[in-house]
Amino acid sequence: MCISSCKNTRLTLLFLTIAALFHTPTVFAEPLKVEQQDDIEVITVKSQRGLISYMSASGAKSDTPIIETPLSVSVLTEERIEDLGALTVQDAIGYVAGLFNGPYGVDSRGDWANVRGVSPAQYLDGLKSIFGYYNNVRTNPYTLSQVEILKGPSSVLYGQGSLGGIVNLVSKKPEAETSGQLWLQAGNFNRKQVAGDITGALNDDASLQGRLLGLWRDSDTQTDYVPDNSWVITPSLSWYANDDTKITVLMNWQKDESGTTTSFLPHSGTVLANEHGQIPVNRFVSEPGFDKYDTEQAAVTAIVEHNINDDWRLKVASRYSDSHVDYNTAYGWPPVFAEDNRTVERVSYMSVADARTLTADAQLHGLLQTGAVEHSIVMGVDYQNAYTDNDSASGRGGSLDLYDPIYGQFDDLVTVADIVDYDASKTYQTGMYIQDNMKIAETWVVSAALRRDRAITNPEKSASTRQYATTGRFGLMYLFDNGVSPYVNYSESFEPLLGKDAFGKEFVPKEGQQWESGIKYQPQGTEHLLTAAVYRIEEQNRTTSVSVQQANDPALINPNGQVQSGEITVKGIELEAQLAWDSLDIYASYAYTDGYVSQSNTLGEQGATLSALPDQQASIWATWRSAHLAGFKLGGGIRYVGETSDGSGYVESNNLVVNQPLKTDDYTVLDAMIGYEFNRYSISLQVKNLTDKTVITSCLYRGDCFYGQSRTVSANVRYRF
Repeated sequence: MCISSCKNTRLTLLFLTIAALFHTPTVFAEPLKVEQQDDIEVITVKSQRGLISYMSASGAKSDTPIIETPLSVSVLTEERIEDLGALTVQDAIGYVAGLFNGPYGVDSRGDWANVRGVSPAQYLDGLKSIFGYYNNVRTNPYTLSQVEILKGPSSVLYGQGSLGGIVNLVSKKPEAETSGQLWLQAGNFNRKQVAGDITGALNDDASLQGRLLGLWRDSDTQTDYVPDNSWVITPSLSWYANDDTKITVLMNWQKDESGTTTSFLPHSGTVLANEHGQIPVNRFVSEPGFDKYDTEQAAVTAIVEHNINDDWRLKVASRYSDSHVDYNTAYGWPPVFAEDNRTVERVSYMSVADARTLTADAQLHGLLQTGAVEHSIVMGVDYQNAYTDNDSASGRGGSLDLYDPIYGQFDDLVTVADIVDYDASKTYQTGMYIQDNMKIAETWVVSAALRRDRAITNPEKSASTRQYATTGRFGLMYLFDNGVSPYVNYSESFEPLLGKDAFGKEFVPKEGQQWESGIKYQPQGTEHLLTAAVYRIEEQNRTTSVSVQQANDPALINPNGQVQSGEITVKGIELEAQLAWDSLDIYASYAYTDGYVSQSNTLGEQGATLSALPDQQASIWATWRSAHLAGFKLGGGIRYVGETSDGSGYVESNNLVVNQPLKTDDYTVLDAMIGYEFNRYSISLQVKNLTDKTVITSCLYRGDCFYGQSRTVSANVRYRF
C-alpha cells in the first residue's frame, strides 16, 4: 500500500501549487492601503469582492490594518463564509492556517477547534461568550459579519484562558442603506432551511437604523436519529444620539434541538481493524426517544461609542445572556468492545444546565503625537460575572451491538428523578489593561501592553479562591515601502485553577508565554495579503501526579493529589495567502505544529505528543468567476490533515513498552461549489467532503475515536434586494 510516499507526494503537489500561485502575475491593480480622494483619506477595509479583510479589531481592540499588527491574526469575511458554503462556524474556519477545526469530529454540542494545539476561547463582539461546557447555544454563522482568529497567548487584552488564541465572532449590525435577502436552502440529511435579513434607516435622517434577521431549520444529521433543528431571531438597533454618540443594541433569541452525534467509538472498528468491519459512520450509540441536546438562549448586547474630541473616544460594551440546556445521552464507556468484539456497555447521562453571564468592557481610545512618534492608546477595564449550574445524574445504559443495534432493550435509563442538585458555581473576573501602539516615522511599529487581573470563584463559600495575574505583550514591526512588514512579538496568558494541591496549597494560575516572529506582505497595486509566522509557546503550572521525591516529603497531605509541575511546549510554522485577481480568488494555508508534554511527573507522559493535534495541515480554496458568462462561478478546495496522536507517551524499561502512542492516519478531503447570479437572484450547489471519504479526526488515550464530516450537500437560492 502507498502510505508515506503518497502522503509526501500529496504535500509536494499542494505546496508546488501554492508556490506557483504566489508567482502568478497580477491581473489588476488598485491601491489598498490609503488613497486620496478630494483631500479625504480613504482606507480600504475589504477587497473588491469583500473576500479579504485588511482590518482587524481583535489584535488591538481597535480597528487596525493587519499589515501593521505585529502578531498573527486571520479574518474571515461574511462573503468568504458564504463562498465556502459554511453551515457552521466550525465549517467556516476549516481553511485557516494553524487551526484544526473539529478535532473531536462532528459534534452537535458546539464548534470546537484547536489553535496552535490548544482549544481557543470564544468571544462574541469582543466579549467572552462561552463559560463552562454544554450550557450554551451554537452561534449560527448567518448572524455574523466576520470571524476573527487571534493566534497565540492573548490574555493581555482578553483575560483568562487564551493560550492558543481566541475566536472572536462579529455580529451583523444595522446599516443606513436599505438592503436585505431571502435565503432558501435544501440538502441531504433532509435539510430544509429558510432565512431572511433586512436592514436600513428607520427615519428620514438615518439617525435610527434597524436590522432584523431570522432563521428556521428542520434537518437530520449524518448520525441516525439525531436532528439539527433551529430557530433564530436577532433584532438590532443603532441610534446616533448626536454627531458624537452612537448606541447599538443587539438582541438574540435562539432555540436548537439536536442530540448525540459524538459517540466515543472504540479504537477497534475505527482506526484499528475489526473482524466485523468498520463501524458505520452514521452509527447512533444512544437511545431514540431518550436522547436529546436541546438548547435555548436569550441575550442582549449594548454598545455605546462616544467621541470625546477629535483624538479621544470612549467605547463601552456589555452583554447579559441567559442559557438553558437539557442534555440526555447514552454512550459506550469504557470505549472498548466486550469479548465478542462488537458490543459495548453504555452509560446513561442526564443533565440540566444553566448559564447566566454578565460581561462588560469599557475602553478609552486616544491618539497622541510626540515628535515623530504617533501613539494609538487603548486603556480599559473589563468584567465577567458568570453563574453556571449543571445538575446531573448518571447510571447504566445497557449494552448495544454497534454492528447490528437493537434499541429499546434497556428500560432502566436515568430519569429526571435521579438528577442531583449540585451547587452552582460563580466566577468573577476584573481586569485592567493598557496598550500603546507606537508608529515611529511611518516605518516602525512598537506595540506594548500590560494587564492586571483578579479572578474570584464562589466568594460566598469556604472553598472560594482568589487568584491574581499580571500579563504583558510586546511587539516590534518594520514597514517597508514595498508592503513587506517583518515583526517579532512576545505575549503571555494565564488561566485560573481551582482547588488545592497535594500539599494543601491553593493552586496558582497556569501561565503561558510565546515568542513569535513573522512577516506580512501586501504587494502594492494588488488585493493580495500574505502572512508567515514561526512561534514557540510554553505553558507552566499544569497539574500532574506527585513525583517520587515529593512522595517522601513529610509535608505531603494527599499522595493521590496533584501538583503543578507540568509543562507543555508547542512549536510551529504557519503560512497563509489570500489572493485576488479579476476572475480568480485563492485562499491557501500551511501549518506545521509540534506540541508535546515537556515536563511531567506522570509515568510515560513526558515527551508525549498533545492529543488531537495534526503534525501538518495544508489547504487551498479557489473560486473562478467567468469573464465570458457573467454571474457564473466555480469553486473547489483541498484540505490535508496530517496524522494525530492519542496523547499517550511510552517508557522503555526492561524491554517493556508502556502506553505505545496510537496514531490516526492523515487524510485529504475535497470540497466543491458551483453557482450562478442573475439580476437579484443567486443559486449555488455546495458540497463538503465531495468523495464521501470516511475520516477519523482523532483518537484519545481513553480508547475513543471520532468520525469527521461525511459528504454534506446544500442547494441554495438567494434573493437580494
